[in-house]
Amino acid sequence: MTTLGRGFLLLVLVFLYAPIVVMIAMAFNTSELYTLPIVPTLHWFEALAVNDKLLNASRNSVLIALVTAVLATAIGGLASLALSRRSFRGRSLLQLLLLPPIAIPWLITGTAMLVFFFWTGIGRGLHAMIIGHVALAIPYVVLVVGTGLKTLRADLEEAAMSLGSTPIHAFFAITLPLLAPSLIAAALFAFAVSLDQFVVSYFLATPGVSTLPVEIYSSIRKGFTPEINAISTILLVASATLFLVFAVLTKMGGEGERR
Repeated sequence: MTTLGRGFLLLVLVFLYAPIVVMIAMAFNTSELYTLPIVPTLHWFEALAVNDKLLNASRNSVLIALVTAVLATAIGGLASLALSRRSFRGRSLLQLLLLPPIAIPWLITGTAMLVFFFWTGIGRGLHAMIIGHVALAIPYVVLVVGTGLKTLRADLEEAAMSLGSTPIHAFFAITLPLLAPSLIAAALFAFAVSLDQFVVSYFLATPGVSTLPVEIYSSIRKGFTPEINAISTILLVASATLFLVFAVLTKMGGEGERR
């Protein structure tokens, strides 16, 4: 790589990560007005510990994201299996219909969900946000798991069944373990999509029941506080840890297969 190429790559990395670094630094800065130099402190984490609004919103976000990850991965995984392993009328149309929700602006999706949920009596609240987040995450899961299925050999299950295994046993003993990295990746993707979702959560939230993005937006309108930097730093560290654990596990699995 040339010096110009390395310099360009460095600029891209700075552009991507500089705001995150500044946010983390200000979470440990004494000044409430972000004045320099940075004086290290844990004051904003202590203030966060008694900020019920941000804590409740964070718990709601994590709860919704966990439920979304489980439901979206289960539904999207089964849909991917059906689309890749079964031939039926309308399969191509279903595959095409799963992609547009990714491209549709979330503002339109949020408005449509709000109208539909009122029309059907589902209403707003935590349950409505879970349904909305799952609907948004399923297409991503289908893409990730579908890509993983394309790398698997279907004849492995056939070989197992020829040796006396049942279709269900062959799936759980062969296909599922091989597909596990893709399922974990899809679950993490669904978790991230849900945790970061603002528009749908904002439309479907009720007074007293909101998510962290909605609460941060409301707090910024009233006056930004470094407590937001503190909770964002905690979530960033937790998300990065999950990603690193997944990366290590998948790498170990790959090395085991090569040996």
